[in-house]
Amino acid sequence: MSITLTEQSTTAPAHPGAAPMRGAGAMTGLRIFSARSLKHSFRDGESLLMAVLLPLMLMLIFTFIFGESIAAGQGGDRSDYLAYVLPAIALTAAGFGASYTAVVVSNDMTTGFMNRLRTMPFPAVTVLLGHTVSSMVRNLLATAVVVGVAFALGFRTDASVGQFLGAVGLISLWILVITVVFAVLGMIAGSAEAASGYGFILLFLPYMSSGFAPVETMPGWLRGFAGHQPMTPIIDSSRALLNGQTPGSEWWIGILWCVGFIAVAVWLAAVIFPKKVAR
Repeated sequence: MSITLTEQSTTAPAHPGAAPMRGAGAMTGLRIFSARSLKHSFRDGESLLMAVLLPLMLMLIFTFIFGESIAAGQGGDRSDYLAYVLPAIALTAAGFGASYTAVVVSNDMTTGFMNRLRTMPFPAVTVLLGHTVSSMVRNLLATAVVVGVAFALGFRTDASVGQFLGAVGLISLWILVITVVFAVLGMIAGSAEAASGYGFILLFLPYMSSGFAPVETMPGWLRGFAGHQPMTPIIDSSRALLNGQTPGSEWWIGILWCVGFIAVAVWLAAVIFPKKVAR
């Protein structure tokens, strides 16, 4: 009964003969909730700082500890290993940043914020879209910082402008994928802590890929998974493009993985989100 009254209050005229209230529209809602999410994320300086610092610490550890050891054994330079691990570090940064999205979406779903939207002329789904846009901005910023520090540490690229943009495009596509997946996890989870825990599993994917070591050097029981999981073709293609090489067929395999993840996430959101909001 309360839902019916709420719906009538947002559509019926306030006075006889007055024009009905019109909704704000999806684009207006997206703009408002994207700005809201960005403000909240930049005010949470600790989460933003950790999303940048953790990948930077990983890059420094892998470059100056593992990179030095590998360079000493192979007669190379640590900058060679930096060029090898940079795509994986960039994608790891996206994972840390996207995990914050799961938490804030879960908070909106469990603290009554969505119920408040039922009395407002906004499509409720624009809250999820706003969190996605905000997370993309945060993650791209963190990735840019990681790449900038890599250049400061000695990373150099032989890629053409087109190849460099292609690598950035692949990394950005995966950032979109991981952001959408974490947003859906936040929507499904019963609490912010659970959402963070579910997403933590995904943060291990870069370590079980070709991101930090060649798949051929891994144990046989892990080699099959590492060679066929979604992050390996994305990392291999980005690495090849950043080094000025041709990625072969890896790039479209990675894109197919990304499209599949997004399609499943959108379907889950379309099925589950209306039920969550209607509670």
